[in-house]
Amino acid sequence: MPEAPIRVAVIVGSVREGRFGPVVADWLAGVADAHGGFEADVVDLAEPDLPLAMPAFGAAPSAAVVAEIAKVAPRLEAADAFVVVTPEYNHSYPASLKNAIDWHRAEWRAKPVAFVSYGGISGGLRAVEHLRAVFAELHAVTIRETVSFHGAQARFGADGVPHDAAAGVAAKALLDQLGWWARSLAEARAARPYPG
Repeated sequence: MPEAPIRVAVIVGSVREGRFGPVVADWLAGVADAHGGFEADVVDLAEPDLPLAMPAFGAAPSAAVVAEIAKVAPRLEAADAFVVVTPEYNHSYPASLKNAIDWHRAEWRAKPVAFVSYGGISGGLRAVEHLRAVFAELHAVTIRETVSFHGAQARFGADGVPHDAAAGVAAKALLDQLGWWARSLAEARAARPYPG
């Protein structure tokens, strides 16, 4: 009997006007679909019905904000794994992404997280290093392999595909590891409750 596909939420972390994240996320989602065994859901934090106006963590949210947060939670909960697509802003990741992470807890627990980053010279890798510590605190497992685009806009063609075939090779390595962790952690969660 064939295994059920791994449901992977591809999270677009930037909400800035003119952002490049959707191009990167759509490419990665396409690679995941072609890889086999994955079912991608692109969760774009800039979608009109998602919680852009989340209050600062710890502040009392209004009923409207609670309703907005509730729109994201089921999509994250349904995911077996995550790929966070993030730029690097001031040596770290966007505030919109931090809010989305902080307003959810159980959705991340004992699930794998992979990173695809983009930016200038660093390719967003400093943002990824900050995110690893955040997800560890939430009991998520970050995987070793990443995909990073230095000067991303110049690295993609008009068709939304990177010029360099090495990007596809790196994405395959990332997805291979993500798939292994997703299935292993799902089996573990089914066998016994996570103690976190």
